[in-house]
Amino acid sequence: MNKRDFIKQLGGAALFSPFLALPQYPLEESQTPYPKNEDAFWQRIREDYYLKPDYINLENGYYNFIPKPTMEKYIRHIHMVNYEASYYMRTVQWENKDKVRDRLAQLVGASPEELIITRNTTESLDMIIGGYPWQKKDEAIFAQQDYGAMKDQFGLVAKRFGVVNKVVSLPNHPASDEEIVSLYESQITPRTKLLMVCHMVNITGQILPIKKICDMAHSHGVEVMVDGAHCVGHIDVNIAELGCDYYGSSLHKWLSVPLGSGMLFVAKKHIAKIWPLFADHTDEVPEIRRLNHTGTLPVHTDLAIDDAIDYLENIGLQRKEDRLRYLQRYWSDAVRNVEHIVVNTPVDPHRSCGIANVGIAHMKPAHLAKSLLEEFNIFTVAIDYANVQGCRITPNIYTTTKELDTFIFALKTLAKRV
Repeated sequence: MNKRDFIKQLGGAALFSPFLALPQYPLEESQTPYPKNEDAFWQRIREDYYLKPDYINLENGYYNFIPKPTMEKYIRHIHMVNYEASYYMRTVQWENKDKVRDRLAQLVGASPEELIITRNTTESLDMIIGGYPWQKKDEAIFAQQDYGAMKDQFGLVAKRFGVVNKVVSLPNHPASDEEIVSLYESQITPRTKLLMVCHMVNITGQILPIKKICDMAHSHGVEVMVDGAHCVGHIDVNIAELGCDYYGSSLHKWLSVPLGSGMLFVAKKHIAKIWPLFADHTDEVPEIRRLNHTGTLPVHTDLAIDDAIDYLENIGLQRKEDRLRYLQRYWSDAVRNVEHIVVNTPVDPHRSCGIANVGIAHMKPAHLAKSLLEEFNIFTVAIDYANVQGCRITPNIYTTTKELDTFIFALKTLAKRV
């Protein structure tokens, strides 16, 4: 029985097993159409999400949970894989994964031969840091504002191989692209091998000039690894145009794939030199799948990448990007000039999108996050390091301006107490 016939045979009632058919996750074959009017459109999109009523969720950056249409298809994939079991795993598992990879590669402007599906950005980029052909006293450059897991991995290779790590600190409000580029360039020496840079800084939402950084680094013979954890499904990503050597992202963030889905791009010329995390039978062949041997995985999650891209394309990537930037500017513009409120994200629209960071002078970020939750039922996350003191605010496409009005009121109320 093929997959399509299997799903038809299951039908509606058969999918409601005691284990999977939780009341809050009914499977719905039909959805009301999406209206063309923007306000009505986004209100209709909100209906695609099961929202916990206890709080306003402004912490979508960690995990951009799954909308109903993707969830329904994901559950069907779980049923199908469980039904076919080893037959599926030994026949079409890899063929299906390759098809999904090909579509993902098209979305991010990469060649399929240079892309693998991983579990998250940490796995993707740590694979490069740990597998790079380091020599003693080689140098790497990254920023204090980079993600902790990758900084820890650089610390590990420093201990193991004698790599020298050089750390810069990004300004929250750069005057120009050139200020950022020159900051990294100032640390380059003849021993510099690899530069890590965020496409979108996870704690502030600042978008960095990746292509300019890559062009500068390459002029010195330095390779560039880009942390794009928050970019795929959030903004338009075209890896070929960026010109980087490595790019990692987490698909369970803004693409809204189920948890445990990521991707890694490695430029073809670098594939052979990266030492695999686990051995693979293709190790003698310079193809990227030699880096992707991680044992048996939940393959139904791979299949859901295709469904998440369907959902994104139904909305339109540019439309989604515009909406996320609008939501961020809606609240951040309303508080930028309010006494005691500090927005830690650049004011220039092209330097950020849906993510921003805000703090209140003389108030610890942890206290701000606690006050927002306990007094105003607003869930955020506190950030208190690397020149960033505030709460990271990450609305999603289901977020309403009414919810953001509540957030604005909360900030202004708390700022008056300082």
